[in-house]
Amino acid sequence: MTAPRKIIIDTDPGQDDAAAIMLALGSPEELEVLGITCVAGNVPLALTQKNARIVCEWSGKPETKVFQGCDAPMARKLVTAEHVHGKTGLDGPDPLPTPSMPLQEQHAVDFIIDTLRKEPAGEVTLCTLGPLTNIGTAFSKAPDIIDRVQEIVMMGGAYFEVGNITPAAEFNIYVDPEAADIVFKSGRPITVMPLDVTHKALTTTARVQAFRDLNTEAGIALAEMLDFFERFDVEKYGSEGGPLHDPCVIAYLLKPDLFKGRHVNVQIETTSELTLGMTVADYWGVTDHAPNAMFMQDVDADGFFALLTERVARL
Repeated sequence: MTAPRKIIIDTDPGQDDAAAIMLALGSPEELEVLGITCVAGNVPLALTQKNARIVCEWSGKPETKVFQGCDAPMARKLVTAEHVHGKTGLDGPDPLPTPSMPLQEQHAVDFIIDTLRKEPAGEVTLCTLGPLTNIGTAFSKAPDIIDRVQEIVMMGGAYFEVGNITPAAEFNIYVDPEAADIVFKSGRPITVMPLDVTHKALTTTARVQAFRDLNTEAGIALAEMLDFFERFDVEKYGSEGGPLHDPCVIAYLLKPDLFKGRHVNVQIETTSELTLGMTVADYWGVTDHAPNAMFMQDVDADGFFALLTERVARL
């Protein structure tokens, strides 16, 4: 039997981050979650680290190590998304519980550095669900760890769907474009789940009801979060449900055949205010820039939700 793949989840929960964490924690035979590192993004750091611990407890995994990292982008003021996620970041379940599991004392960036140095080279995958501040900071602070990363699988960016926080930029990349630039120039294998994919993974009424019908703490909490979460995007896009962005990262590790895309060159706009944070993807190969990322464009949404429901049912 193959040993589980070792991952670090870097996150800013966020209801869709919660779903991604549940998917990973419900898949221990395939994924070993070495730690969950939190960053400021959807809401400030004090809430993202709290929310990550709440999700671990909903999942029955209070032994999971949760670390808090950077509370602001590398070179900019923090932009948050309470307009999408609510004031707590996990709006929906009421009341939202207070976690009892501890927050680790070590800074998330130091945990990432120490873990990549300690584990065998090429055996740790970084799963990023929020702004890339912790990863960019770790790569800048300890360049020796970069070549030790197996792969970076991220939710971020857009090409055909363009932006969701500005006309040109997706939120995670926009919040810290300098960190994203570092990551995309790192030379490590990168797989990107952009809005092009996540806007096809919609939380329809039936799909949310399937989580509620599990009648477990995790399933009910996820359904209540998604009831709240989808209202913003349904109103904005006129879609059947809200896009479930972040679990695409974990689903790719479990069932990569659910996704289709191209290996292309992706660069990050860091200077123009108009297009700041844009993921400039050479999807049609019109330049001679070497491909540096697998940029996904399509997902089997039914297969994705079947996998997510099955794994949340295990919690």
